[in-house]
Amino acid sequence: MRPRCFPGECVLKSVFFSVTVFAILGTAGCGDDGESPPESPSVYRFANGCFSVQQAPQSGSVRFLARTASGGGYAFSAAQQASATPFFLKPSALGTYLLYDEAGGYLASGGTDLMRETVLQSDVTTLDDSFVSEAEWELQPASRDPQFYQLRHRRTGGFLAEGGLAESASGAAVLNLVAQPGCAAFPEEGVFAEGHVEPRQFPDGSVFGFVDAHEHILANFGFGGGGIFHGAPFHRLGVQHALPDCSRSHGEEGRADLFGYAFDNGADANAQLLIQGVSTGRTPEFNHATAGYPDFTEWPNAPFRSTHQVVYYKWLERAYLGGLRLVVQHAVSNEVICNFLGGGHVEPTRYSCNDMVAVDREVTEAYSMQDYIDAQEGGPGKGWFRIVTTPAQARDVIRDGKMAVVLGIETSNLFDCFLTPTADHPRCTEGDVVARLNSYYDRGVRAIFPVHKFDNGFSAGDGHKAFIEIGNVLQTEHLNNFTDQCDPSVPTVFDRGAMQFPGLNLPRDDYFAPPPNDFTDWFLHPIETLAPLLPRILEPPIPGVSDHCQRAGLTALGEFLIRQLMLKGMIIELDHLPRKSYKRAFELIQANDYPAAGTHGNDNFGTLYALGGVSTGGFSTCRSQDSDATVDDGYQQKIQRIRDNGGFPVLGFGFDLNGFAGAPGPRFGPKSHCGVPQTDRLTYPFKSYAGDVTFYEPKVGNRTLDFNTEGLVHIGLLPELIEDVRRDGVGDADLEPLFKSAEGYIRMWEKAERRGAALRNSGER
Repeated sequence: MRPRCFPGECVLKSVFFSVTVFAILGTAGCGDDGESPPESPSVYRFANGCFSVQQAPQSGSVRFLARTASGGGYAFSAAQQASATPFFLKPSALGTYLLYDEAGGYLASGGTDLMRETVLQSDVTTLDDSFVSEAEWELQPASRDPQFYQLRHRRTGGFLAEGGLAESASGAAVLNLVAQPGCAAFPEEGVFAEGHVEPRQFPDGSVFGFVDAHEHILANFGFGGGGIFHGAPFHRLGVQHALPDCSRSHGEEGRADLFGYAFDNGADANAQLLIQGVSTGRTPEFNHATAGYPDFTEWPNAPFRSTHQVVYYKWLERAYLGGLRLVVQHAVSNEVICNFLGGGHVEPTRYSCNDMVAVDREVTEAYSMQDYIDAQEGGPGKGWFRIVTTPAQARDVIRDGKMAVVLGIETSNLFDCFLTPTADHPRCTEGDVVARLNSYYDRGVRAIFPVHKFDNGFSAGDGHKAFIEIGNVLQTEHLNNFTDQCDPSVPTVFDRGAMQFPGLNLPRDDYFAPPPNDFTDWFLHPIETLAPLLPRILEPPIPGVSDHCQRAGLTALGEFLIRQLMLKGMIIELDHLPRKSYKRAFELIQANDYPAAGTHGNDNFGTLYALGGVSTGGFSTCRSQDSDATVDDGYQQKIQRIRDNGGFPVLGFGFDLNGFAGAPGPRFGPKSHCGVPQTDRLTYPFKSYAGDVTFYEPKVGNRTLDFNTEGLVHIGLLPELIEDVRRDGVGDADLEPLFKSAEGYIRMWEKAERRGAALRNSGER
């Protein structure tokens, strides 16, 4: 792994690296004529280096690309390298680059001419998912002499030539890229750390590192890919397009961010507010500052803002440097929220609100993200972000000092198996389930939630109350199906508590009964559709602490899905199953000695561990009067429960970032909720748990972050979270269960594969 560096430092190090490589290859001493070509035609090694673009001798006149006198374009006009324009080569994908000049301009083309652009348009700014930038260039071995290079314009397909763009490779300029100082720093976030990850493992052979078993890195591609969730973990054109000002989607003062406003203010039960907001297109008051990179006035802010990206790839890299070695990336979306706000024209969308359209895109973009990080690191396979499809691959990746990424799905309408079928999506059959499961397995998906918030063809949803009650009615066209006859022996996470909207509840005997309502066009006419429901919505909640749960459980198709997941050795996620479904699913896995995952923290009173399953935990935010801050009784008791049930006593995280789940808040300052005085503020620098990386005070753009008073602003502050624990009297031995948690997840996965193979060999179907 290359050493990490701060913004600005990276440019100097890249230039030094480029010059060194150039010298090794025998090209740094070419002088101005550039007659000695590089020995290798690799198109990847120029990543994040500073170069001038020179015509090779085969082109006739040997000149360098330079800005024109007017400053509005470029031409092969410089006879000497000293007069050439230095370009920073920022990879936008593997083998594709942005050429960024010393004054902040981009080499671009509108068709036949060469232009200089200082502001680029993108799919984000145009809301056009098919948009291709005019500033991206594919670096290729020259067709006329593969020892040299040519540049293909990605948008038009033309080739950089002496007079502009040529239509075909036969007219392309044959190029040298000559190392040169003087580049401007390309805009980018820093990791604010020094050192590099040393491959290591524990003496017992366990891989080193902790797991985050539940993340939504690519949530921006859910919800119609528009602005309901703002900000991307990466963008081909860089951080300015990944994390721009959110006013384009959230409106001035963030007042179009209706979902975020309701959720972040603890008012997700206030359906009337959301309905009124859709009718006006804005919140009744200032919501949030919208500035993105480089000012970041208010976001990212994971503990307090739910609709902005907090897993940008450089922030994720910082977490990786602090010991994160396994991440489960769940593709996520919510068709109801998307239709309500996007279909209601409050916030923009780029494509269909359908959940599986979002899942498809997020799976594709996970591989694109891997390629993008590879490109930054110098070529295929060189990046620290590695998608794995077997536990053996995960072991190899982590032992190599990199981070393993498992792909999963968490969405309500899994495989388009709706409770209420439509003309486009008839009721799913067992054959449909097998075909779709095989398809996603072939694409690398290994972890699946059978159900999320809303009822589907596999099971009732998790019964989460408040806004979800309304969403479930709109999704299924049924009134809700809650009962107060609940099994107290099943400890599910969400399926409990009082109904917020009892008027929307009408228990039914037949889960698949024809729906009594027709909300087909509700997203086109949300107010008109919801108006007849308002009397039911406004019916006051039932007083007291009445416990209601879902009346329905797993359907026959749901049981079939569980069996198919076991046969394929996949990771079954249990935590969004309502109590009745959870109980039946657990009976199925218990009968087959099959492990499962509870990545929202459920462990069925510890019986999950007896099967080899895993759950997740976390640290207390505040130091209490009588225990250390983050390994208080809850954390320690959970590890003891694992031991008591014969499990591997390790416990990792499941932060659910980008999943409307919040994050650990601060111990100090006005936003702290600690009830007792806190001591031992975090200071810098500090070393990682492994001791191989030093961390410094982080920034986002121009904003300095204070973990003490802001908390886990984004995933890159996980090193701070762990260091805060260590400074609060927690020894490294106490943290070993955390830093062995990647091993624990892999062991669960290995058993799932073994049991799947045994079931297949026994003839199960």
